Amino acid sequence: MTLSEPDVALTDFGLAIECAVFAAWLYWGAAAGPLRNWWILFYGALSGSALLGGITHGLVVDHDSLPARALWGATLLAIGLAALACWAIGGYLLFRRRAAEQLIIFAAALFAAYAAVVLFVTPSFAIAVVHYGLAGAFLLAAFMVIYRRRRERAILWGIAGLALSYGAAAVQQSETAMPALNLSYNALYHLIQAVALLLIFLAARTLAREAACARDATS
Repeated sequence: MTLSEPDVALTDFGLAIECAVFAAWLYWGAAAGPLRNWWILFYGALSGSALLGGITHGLVVDHDSLPARALWGATLLAIGLAALACWAIGGYLLFRRRAAEQLIIFAAALFAAYAAVVLFVTPSFAIAVVHYGLAGAFLLAAFMVIYRRRRERAILWGIAGLALSYGAAAVQQSETAMPALNLSYNALYHLIQAVALLLIFLAARTLAREAACARDATS
């Protein structure tokens, strides 16, 4: 089997595996709770978007065909779900449950508007970057606030990971490639994101555990 864009497809598949592993660890390695569930959605959605992106870049020849457009639309929706998870996670980190749930309602409405745009107006990846970027900025702010309260190293890893993900987006949008390593800008973007998502996971597993312990202590 020959991949049409091998570097992009293979790095996409690598991201899909990485995020699936993180989601599985959170499912089996952390106690149940709203925060854990949203982290699972975050990594599950990113795994799905990477898998679909890999199929699109590696196996689809006619990108104007109906199957190709359907795959790309599903990819963008998965990114939108990851953004929804960012809003929810940040809400649970910063606010009491009732306020967090109200924020999730707002984020769900924002996701619905985003879905309408990418499905019926323009399937632009730049729109996905902006939509996810806003949610990521809120999560980054939440991480910074709780770091001031707790001073935990794991939260610093999360801050670094989110900051690095913005660097990855800058690489992708500026189309910065590494010809010496035969890496296109999309493949380089994926590799940087892989590191960023690992750093965020180091924070996620600690925060999910702490939320479960706090819930058990008050129950």
